[in-house]
This record gives sequence, structure tokens and C-alpha cells, in this order.
Amino acid sequence: MFLILKYVAKLLKALSSEASPNQLAGGFILGMIIGLTPVLSVHNLLILVLIIILKVNIGMAILAFLIFSGIAYLADPLFHSFGIWILENDGLQDTWTSMYNNELWAITKFYNTVVIGSFISALVLCVPMFPLTKVGVLQYRKHIHEKVMKTKFAKALKGTKLYSVYQTVARVRG
Repeated sequence: MFLILKYVAKLLKALSSEASPNQLAGGFILGMIIGLTPVLSVHNLLILVLIIILKVNIGMAILAFLIFSGIAYLADPLFHSFGIWILENDGLQDTWTSMYNNELWAITKFYNTVVIGSFISALVLCVPMFPLTKVGVLQYRKHIHEKVMKTKFAKALKGTKLYSVYQTVARVRG
């Protein structure tokens, strides 16, 4: 629970700080990919490595993961249908067969209809979601931030010892 509060505090601070909207949007789309696709997949391990290596906001990645995990649960039948369509496409049969016969590609489980359908859907959604998230961050900073900071939740979060420790650590780290 404290870990989630820590990342909520970091997210609120990042949304209101001078953090680049690109960093926030990057964290959001990487979290979206993990949320839309089955969690125990090799490609999600690679996405986690990207989240660690790239300078993206972890709080946004967690937020997107939570949001899109719920959406993925509802959209799984659509991902399954899309995956069937992709895997049964006559023009791609040789590609899928060679990938399935290659041990490296076989561990990706792209032969699974939900995995391939959700992964390709997530990649396609990255194109509009990145600029939309950037605009959303800018609009939040311009119109909503002050209202959020006046809520009881934000005041309670600021009053916790965890938040004061976080503020101290943030000042020391620069």
C-alpha cells in the first residue's frame, strides 16, 4: 500500500513539475502495452527493461498498466478475434510458421491469438496515445492541477510521513 502511495505522490509531483510531457507520455504508453497484453509475456519483460533504461515516468507506467489491464480484460474477445485474423492471414503463413519453428520466437507466444492480437493492437494504439497523453499532461498542468491539490486526498497525502520523507529525498537527489 505504501508503495502505491509513493508512486501516486510521485505521479502528482511529476504532473505538476517541469518533467517533460514526453517522459510522462512515454511512461504511459509503455504501461499501456503491459496492461493490454498478457502480463506473463516475454515482450513485457523487455518493456520493463525499457521503462528502467529510458527516462520515463514510472508512476505514469503504473497508472496506465492499471487502467489498461481492466480494459484488456473486457477487450480479450476482440483481441482473440483480431489474433485469429492475423494468424490465419494467407500472406503471413510462412512468417508465422518460421517464427513458430524458431525457439527464440516461440517463447514470445505470438502463436497465441490473444497475445498477438493484443500486442499488435497495443502497438497501433501507441501512435495516437503518445500525443494525446502529452496534450493531456499539458491540459492538466494548465487547468486541473490547482483543483487536485485542494482536494482532501491530496492534502492527506501531503500530510503523511511518507510524503515528507519523499520530499526530503527528492531535495537531496536534486
